[in-house]
Amino acid sequence: MTRGRKRGTGVPPVNLALPLPTDHGRDARATRPCHTMRALYDDIAPRYDAAMKPLERWFLSKWRAKALAHLPPHSRVLEVGAGTGLNFQFYPPGAYGVASELSREMLRLANLKNKPARLSLVQNDAESMPFADASFEAAVATLVFCSIPSPAKAFAELRRVIAPGGTVVFLEHVRPRGPLGPIFDALNFVTVRLCGDHCNRRTADGAREAGMKIEIIEQRFLGIFNLIVCKV
Repeated sequence: MTRGRKRGTGVPPVNLALPLPTDHGRDARATRPCHTMRALYDDIAPRYDAAMKPLERWFLSKWRAKALAHLPPHSRVLEVGAGTGLNFQFYPPGAYGVASELSREMLRLANLKNKPARLSLVQNDAESMPFADASFEAAVATLVFCSIPSPAKAFAELRRVIAPGGTVVFLEHVRPRGPLGPIFDALNFVTVRLCGDHCNRRTADGAREAGMKIEIIEQRFLGIFNLIVCKV
């Protein structure tokens, strides 16, 4: 991928009302335009933490901590899809940068949580980021790529804004291998229409196709949840 394209001049300051780009591309699998997803998650936001609490207690909180432990200390970090800020407590020492999120209501709730002192909150679309090339040294996305309309565009944007040699970490639910795969393909018709969630995404393959080097894949629950660590 060519890195000659520039967008913006670096990391913008805290701005919970950053205008969103209007060109939201969609791939063949996408079924919801980005503005619809934004409205959906604005509506979900007040109930999100309570709905996630059982999973957080069961295993997600530990896996969030494990995922963010792969981020280098004192690095300039981009979090894609920060949601209500459930990852903030796990940021490595000295980390700073941007926590980005499509939903303004999610960001409003995230702003109430304790976060690293030099972490800015920015509302933006993962498919068209307002950051210059190679703005960050590392990135993390947890439970995000299942709901992005065009994951290929978001992967390409991540590769653009992360400096060469940088780390990108994903914690995602994905399409499992084996006989469960076709079951998840069938379930996908329901989950997409219900909440815009693609339960059969192949996140590691998408990162690899975008030119990232997969270094680690850890699987849990029959391969449904993956922790994926990449290098740009």
